[in-house]
Amino acid sequence: MNRKNMWFFSLNFRYHNNMSYDPEKHFRRSIRLKGYDYSRPGMYFVTLCTQNRECLFGEIVNSEMQLNEFGKIVDEEWRRSPEIRNEIELDEYSVMPNHVHGIITIIGSTNVGAFGERPLNVDPNPPRLKPKSLGSLITGFESSVTRRINQIRKTPGAKVWQRNYHDHIIRNEKELNIIRAYIRNNPKNWHKDAENRMGVRNIRV
Repeated sequence: MNRKNMWFFSLNFRYHNNMSYDPEKHFRRSIRLKGYDYSRPGMYFVTLCTQNRECLFGEIVNSEMQLNEFGKIVDEEWRRSPEIRNEIELDEYSVMPNHVHGIITIIGSTNVGAFGERPLNVDPNPPRLKPKSLGSLITGFESSVTRRINQIRKTPGAKVWQRNYHDHIIRNEKELNIIRAYIRNNPKNWHKDAENRMGVRNIRV
């Protein structure tokens, strides 16, 4: 089983068995797929975590996410992304206490994701940050959120996000539906979430 299939198996297993998936533990790899063109049309599942997994954006109350002032900024900036970048569309997303899950579509194809075992259009030496790419979107989003939060808490230059983010290329409708359900159910599963530093201690994997 290759590593991409291992990732999907872990997520699928968690969805159907209500168990925790920790990308740091279950899927250690270079976070970006080497040589893949992330400006290529398709659907992508991304997870962005706060610096040191700090719960900055609110709290879970009765299995629902209650956004605080910072969480509302994250939500606003995420929703604003398609207005700023007309090459993307947003699908299911969730702002959690210390991370964000979202599905992003880069427009240009009616297909879901990048079909096949190996992605196409692989450039062996891609630019570090290609315009109108997934990386460029995430960088702009994180920068806007960081600037606004640091203005409020008067902490210029302080980090809000961890250095990198996790992504998965959604390859078909089955994956898309499983990931949508996973995102929707994230708040009620917070006590078992791998990103929940208090809850994850009691999870058996």
